[in-house]
Amino acid sequence: DVADDVNHWAAMPFTKDDNKGGHLLEESSFAVLFPQYREKPIREAWPHVTRALKEVQLACKLDLIEGSMTVSTTRKTWDPYIIIKARDLIKLLARSVPFTQAVRILEDEMQCDIIKIGGMVRNKERFIKRRDRLLGPNGSTLKAIELLTQCYVLVHGNTVACMGSFRGIKQVRRIVEDCMKNYHPIYHIKTLMIRRELEKDPELQQENWERFLPQFKKQNAKKKKAQPGDGAQQTGRPVGGVQDGVEGAGTMAAEGPKEKKKKKDYTPFPPAQQLRKVDAQMESGEYFLSNAEKLERKRVARSQKQQEVVKERKREREQRFKPPPRSSKEQDADARQDSLKDMGARLKAKDKATKKAAPAAGRAETQGAGRASGGGGGVDDYL
Repeated sequence: DVADDVNHWAAMPFTKDDNKGGHLLEESSFAVLFPQYREKPIREAWPHVTRALKEVQLACKLDLIEGSMTVSTTRKTWDPYIIIKARDLIKLLARSVPFTQAVRILEDEMQCDIIKIGGMVRNKERFIKRRDRLLGPNGSTLKAIELLTQCYVLVHGNTVACMGSFRGIKQVRRIVEDCMKNYHPIYHIKTLMIRRELEKDPELQQENWERFLPQFKKQNAKKKKAQPGDGAQQTGRPVGGVQDGVEGAGTMAAEGPKEKKKKKDYTPFPPAQQLRKVDAQMESGEYFLSNAEKLERKRVARSQKQQEVVKERKREREQRFKPPPRSSKEQDADARQDSLKDMGARLKAKDKATKKAAPAAGRAETQGAGRASGGGGGVDDYL
């Protein structure tokens, strides 16, 4: 009977003593092409690649003319699987993985996977947006994926290279493929965080975790039909998948009732036949013009059109310097300010009139008092 605690995914160590023959019967080799922009980094790192493969009894060759890297076994190679590891090494180097990280693939516990995402989305702009979701702002989403899956992940061009354990690589592939299918990586990150906390509880190891995990499903919201008598304007909202609203790919609900098209009056007569191009030219007289006259007419029409465009652009530039229309609040404030100014002017005018009237009244009173004092002389004063 097989014990339940056996880890079937564990990498069994293979030593030189396990190979009784001491060497391999046939020579195996793999070649990988690399793009031209990777030529300089690969040429600089090739001495380190040669040294690392020499330790595991493998030979390598770099062809800069053809743009290929080749690894092959030698007479001293005793590990039959190390050639597969070396093939993965040159694959990772061709996909812009640094040598310090790619050389770890030679370890028994390390595996790799190169996920091709180029053909998953047809629209180029949509593909770039979904690929950027894997990175996140300042690479935060990619860092969270690496911490939760214990894998190294590199998003480059149309591929995603990852290195880690079998379990982590499987999780990374699911996240990447769902991201390209318009399923945001944050949902998988939440699920992985909950799973990591549940693994710490020994009582829940034999139970089903579905009741603890969040269920993120795409829901297609139904469109609300606009009634013909309803005059209220409906607000449009995105209808579609989880991320359709983010990309603008979702359809918007109808805003307000649609206007019915008026039916045209029925006439049994067919529409008038359209003139041919030659007939139209004969009516306008253009058909009888010479080539030079036709070119001159085209030049004049082109210059007129250019002048109209220049005037329109000048009008648009002048429109920028015009002040924006004043709001009702600003107009009310200006009206109140004007009324206060008018009131102040009236008060000042009234104050000046009062000050001018005061000395005139004083002089009139003085003259009246003099006449009153001289009236006691009698009739002789008048003679």
